[in-house]
Amino acid sequence: MTSGQPPAQKRPLVIGIDLGTTNSLAAIRAGRGARVLRDQHAQALIPSVCCWLPDGSTIVGAEAKALRLQHPDRTVFSIKRLIGRSGQEVQAEAAQLPYRVEIADRGLPRVRIGDRTFSPEEISALILRQVKATAEQALGQSVQQAVITVPAWFDDAQRHATKDAATLAGLDCLRIVNEPTAAALAYGIDGSKDGTALVYDLGGGTFDVSILRIEAGVFRVLATAGDTHLGGDDFDQLLGERILAALRGRTGAVDASNPYVLQAIRGAAEGLKIRLSEADTASLQLDLGEHGHADVTVTRAEFEAAIAPLVERTIACVQRAVRDAGLQLTGLDDIVLVGGSTRVPLVRRRLHELTGKAPHTGVDPDLAVALGAAIQADVLAGNDRSLLLLDVIPLSLGLLTFGGAVQKLILRNSTIPTSVTEEFSTAVDNQTAVELTVYQGERELAQDNRRLGSFHLRGIPPMPAGLPRIAVTFLVDADGVLRVTAREKRTGVEAAIVIVPSFGLTRDEVRQMMLDSIEHAQADYLAREAIDLRNKATAMVTGTRKAMALAELPPDQTYAVHKAVKALDKLLAANADPAALKAGCEELTRVTATIADDVISSAVAKALRTETGGPAT
Repeated sequence: MTSGQPPAQKRPLVIGIDLGTTNSLAAIRAGRGARVLRDQHAQALIPSVCCWLPDGSTIVGAEAKALRLQHPDRTVFSIKRLIGRSGQEVQAEAAQLPYRVEIADRGLPRVRIGDRTFSPEEISALILRQVKATAEQALGQSVQQAVITVPAWFDDAQRHATKDAATLAGLDCLRIVNEPTAAALAYGIDGSKDGTALVYDLGGGTFDVSILRIEAGVFRVLATAGDTHLGGDDFDQLLGERILAALRGRTGAVDASNPYVLQAIRGAAEGLKIRLSEADTASLQLDLGEHGHADVTVTRAEFEAAIAPLVERTIACVQRAVRDAGLQLTGLDDIVLVGGSTRVPLVRRRLHELTGKAPHTGVDPDLAVALGAAIQADVLAGNDRSLLLLDVIPLSLGLLTFGGAVQKLILRNSTIPTSVTEEFSTAVDNQTAVELTVYQGERELAQDNRRLGSFHLRGIPPMPAGLPRIAVTFLVDADGVLRVTAREKRTGVEAAIVIVPSFGLTRDEVRQMMLDSIEHAQADYLAREAIDLRNKATAMVTGTRKAMALAELPPDQTYAVHKAVKALDKLLAANADPAALKAGCEELTRVTATIADDVISSAVAKALRTETGGPAT
């Protein structure tokens, strides 16, 4: 006998995944919070490490990490620092890795293992497959969909590469979510308490800081800043240099390019860093057999002195994000720590000194991102409609305009998804096609920003300059991917492009963009003003000449206008300074203003004569 009730609908299953530089893991929504998914040994963290054995088999995770000294040139780690970037960008870093990185077709990096090569996406997919398998074992069912997190400052190429890795791993990536934003969801900051939070996310390879305002279940990112090439790996590198110096001092020459030496030093440095987070002094005895041995002792004070410049780089990002959010440091309600490197005492101490608040440590910083991603996954699955996540873009997006300036359409820290439309026109008579070039950055001139891509709008009917009406729309979706469309309004012809940069922004490019926008603000403004003034003068000369050809004016007025036009045209030809051009424009405006009424009256009178066949009365 049945009750007549329809069967309960099964909740859609979508997991959250933190694909990390050092470790990766998955989580799922449980009640108002979330729980991490653990393997048969109750371990949540899966080392983001892959090892290819000589027989061709592949091992991923903790077992792969344990084999790094046995197979040093076949064990790959920190692949997240290579994904979505060019071979040229990673060349210096690749030289310090124990595994071999080559530059392949189109300048892309590939990892060589024996006689095979692998892309960063393929290696990331192996890690994601292991995360997926662990989640399926913990849940007892198949997993097909996921929300995957990335650093807030990952650009379009890095986000696309991450989604490609998910596809290769057999996962449907429903959404790419910024790591600090996901972490805020995990920190209780779960809609039950309103306020403003600073999320400081220092992982193995990247750093992000985001300022969020939480109001009635709406998580709104006010500003973000960061560095896609700064993390715990860099702390390890500094300790590794100390260990290498000790080896050389004890045994003389050491082959620093040997994969075994590199893997051993990296593991020893990581161990030192972890111990120095708990103790004032850490020591190790490193025996590398034929490659030498050394005794190393490092004090916390020495370690902190070495990493202080790196920590101060993160503090500068924090100050910029707070400033961009329009807040004071005293206006923050919560300081949230994310990423294993936030366990370093200097990091916590500097944040406390800066903000006057003790950082929030209620959630394991290694687990926070995955837990937050699981909450967002549940929202996207339609199981929870009480939360809304509003993220932002990190750098302004704009269009190249005549003269080399950039017209910004979407400003940095704009909430996404977002769409902006502005109208442009042609600069040359009878122009039937225009090239639209998209730039990213904070400077006023195209040459100082990063070019993302370009496309052509063709089929514009020949018209005088300034007459075509070209509506350009910039649309940034929830994953942070940009689509640009252009439409000529009079004819309806249209063209579009999805902007996918060839490679990601380097740390120096991002940091320099921000610093240059401040340092050169005045010079940029003057340069942009000069371009606009020259464009205005050119339009005035062309427009006035056309109007004079149609107007019926007394000889004295005609002479005055022609004289002013000729003078301004001469200034343009001589590349006169902005002050002279401005004076020329003002003179032409003055002489044409005095005859405007006469031109209109003459045109009206001519029209009346044509209409009536006789003189106007």
